[in-house]
Amino acid sequence: MERPLGSDHLGRDVLSRVIVGSRTSLYVAVLAVSISKLIGFSWGILTGYTGGKFDLISQRFLDILMSFPGIILAMLLLVGVGSGLYTVIAAIAITGVAGTTRVIRSVTLSIREMEYVEAGRALGASPLRIMFVHITPQCIAPLMVLASVSLGGAIFAEAALSFLGLGIPPPNPSLGNMLGGVLGDAFKPPWWLVFYPGITITLTILAFNIFGDGMRDHLDPRLRGRLN
Repeated sequence: MERPLGSDHLGRDVLSRVIVGSRTSLYVAVLAVSISKLIGFSWGILTGYTGGKFDLISQRFLDILMSFPGIILAMLLLVGVGSGLYTVIAAIAITGVAGTTRVIRSVTLSIREMEYVEAGRALGASPLRIMFVHITPQCIAPLMVLASVSLGGAIFAEAALSFLGLGIPPPNPSLGNMLGGVLGDAFKPPWWLVFYPGITITLTILAFNIFGDGMRDHLDPRLRGRLN
C-alpha cells in the first residue's frame, strides 16, 4: 500500500504528515522545555541562595505569572506577537519558567542551611562557588524529573495552540493543526483522519509521563527505598 493511512482532502499522504507533524511537535516541546528549565534552574538557585528583597520581588512576580493558566498565558503572548514556530516555543517556555523556579528554589533553601555549605562559607568560599559546587549538583535530579514530565505538557500545549489557530501555521504540519484542519469534517468522509494525530498525541504524552514517573522513582532515594 502506497498510503496505508490514506490521504486528506488535498491529496496529501496522512502517514507522512503525522510523521513530520510529530517531529515538529517534539522539536517545539524539547526546545521549549530546555529553555524554560535552564532559565528556571538558574533563577531558582539564585533567588533561593541570595534571599532578601530580590527573592521577595521575584516570588511576587512568579505569583503573577502563575495566576494565569499556562495555556491562557501562552495564548495572550501569541495574540500579541503573532504565531510562528519560534514564537510558539518562546510562549510555551515562558509558561514553564515559574513552576521550575519554585521547585529549584525550595531545594536550594533546604541545601543552603546544610552543614557542608555552612563549612564552605566559614572557609571563605564565595557565593558563586557555593552555588556551582555545592548546590547545583543537588538540583540536577529534580530538574531532570521536571523536564521529563514537562515534555508531555509542552506537546499538549503546542497541540492546543495549533488547534486553536495560534500555533504552527499551515502548511507546515504539526499534530495540533492536523487536528484542527480535520475537525470540521470529523463526521464527513474521510472522518477517520481526526484519529491519527489524536492517537499520536495521546500516546506521546502518555509515554513521557510514564518515563517521568520512572525517572522520579529512580532518582528519589526515599521512593527507591520503598520499592526495594
